[in-house]
Amino acid sequence: MVELFNSRLCTICKGRKLLCGRPTCPILERFRVAQTVERRLNKRHLFGSSPPSIFVGEHGYPKVRIGPLVPPVEGNTSYLDSPIKWENKTIRDILYYRSLLVMGETRADVNVRKSGRILSEVQELAMSVKPVDSEVILKKKPVLKVLPSEFAPPLGPKAELLDFELTENPRIPRKTDYVVSDELKAEEAIMRLYNWGFDEYYIIRLLSAGLLGVEKKLVPTRWSITAVQDTIGKNLRKEILHYPPINHYEVYFYRFLGNRYAVLLMPETYAFELLEVWLKGSLFGSERPSVIHDYEDFRGRKEYVKETAGAYHAARLSVLEALRRRKRQARVVVFREVTPEYYAPVGVWQIRLGVKKALSNPIGRFETLREALEAVGRRLEHPFDEYLRRSYTLGSLARQKTLDEWLGKNIYRLNGENRGG
Repeated sequence: MVELFNSRLCTICKGRKLLCGRPTCPILERFRVAQTVERRLNKRHLFGSSPPSIFVGEHGYPKVRIGPLVPPVEGNTSYLDSPIKWENKTIRDILYYRSLLVMGETRADVNVRKSGRILSEVQELAMSVKPVDSEVILKKKPVLKVLPSEFAPPLGPKAELLDFELTENPRIPRKTDYVVSDELKAEEAIMRLYNWGFDEYYIIRLLSAGLLGVEKKLVPTRWSITAVQDTIGKNLRKEILHYPPINHYEVYFYRFLGNRYAVLLMPETYAFELLEVWLKGSLFGSERPSVIHDYEDFRGRKEYVKETAGAYHAARLSVLEALRRRKRQARVVVFREVTPEYYAPVGVWQIRLGVKKALSNPIGRFETLREALEAVGRRLEHPFDEYLRRSYTLGSLARQKTLDEWLGKNIYRLNGENRGG
């Protein structure tokens, strides 16, 4: 069984006319994926190898829904829940992978001291670095919901959990045991694991399962993603502020899963800005798309990110890692355009990876800001002057001299030339 989100436009269209302007109907695509896995999942008793994977919801906090994600597949299933392995996959591939993962959900208090046997089993699963054979008994046959989310990868079918048990010992690194059992603050635990080379998605899982920090609590998956990426980013920012600025203006560009990513690095003291547009016909687009943004300078932010949310921390972390490897700092603007090809959101991991891949694909180095911005403008579809008007970083530079001096009189006509190059 599949549940849909209600939409008057969807009712009229029925997926055939593509009235939303997208090249593919996200609801029908999810139906097609569901049909390919329905027979394997249409049961209450499941046995398989969890990638390992867990999910913690946020609704009803501090009483949250938590559960393991288990596929009806045995063996090496790590690819089902490993964004670092999805570099060359399509959106349909990812929807298929996620639809194989059945979530048995149960209600739990975020205070893990009140946990019972099932939560303890879930925590053991979360600490494993290898797939773990698991058994799940559900109250009813699982249901697949078609609901868009920009944060975590899509959730597969789910149903209320009656029982969950690990049928083999999870593989838990000694360093994980040390961090989990020691009285470390969450930030210190996150940075130790990160600097030891643990996958950030592994760290997110540990935090979400209530295994990190002095006063350990369950953390909704959505919050964990942002918390881990923000914590690592803040620590890397402190480090790169000791490095000298780059020497030239640099532009990078990459297309990934229906998103365009352009990165502009400037030879200035560190600052970071994300400018984001959901183009007409994209999942959250409108008839008149607008530029949203968030910004920080070398001092960081004094308030929580408001407009771009998790996309901001994901993009910033990829930039900071690249600067750290070079032992340089820069003033940075990341442009993200979401096209109709991104017909189903798959999580902020694709922003993390998209910006990372862009920074491995240089367009060129330039002597002036004008030349660099012209290179960026030729690769974006949205009117470039709207980016400039919305940007805090580029706007402050423009105020130091006239806009014509910085950009040239023809910059506003860029969006009509060589789009998507």
